[in-house]
Amino acid sequence: MSITDRSLNDIEGHLLLAATRAEGRTAADRFCEPLHWLTRAQREEVERRFEAEYLTLARASWQRTADRAGELREEYRTAYRALRRRLVMAWLLTCALGTGVLALCLAPGTFPG
Repeated sequence: MSITDRSLNDIEGHLLLAATRAEGRTAADRFCEPLHWLTRAQREEVERRFEAEYLTLARASWQRTADRAGELREEYRTAYRALRRRLVMAWLLTCALGTGVLALCLAPGTFPG
C-alpha cells in the first residue's frame, strides 16, 4: 500500500469517526429530549455517556465487519487457488491428450497407404 493510499485511508477513517460522533450526539439528544426532569448537568452527562456508548458500539461493529472481510478474503483466496489448480491440471491434461493424438497420427504405419 502506497503512502497516498494510507493517507486516504486515514482521512476516510477520520471522516467516518467524525460522522459517527455526530450521529451519536444526535441520537443522544433525541434520547434525552423527553427527559425534561434532568438538570442541565445531568443531561450533558447522559448525552456524553450515550455518545461514548454509541461510538463503542460502532467500533465493535466495524471490527466485526473487518474480521468478516478478512475471513471472506481467505475463503475466496482458497477457492481461487483450487480453481486455478483445476484449470491448470485440465489444461495440462488437454495438452497431453493433444500431443498423444498428434504423435499417434504422425507415427509411421498408423495409416495404411
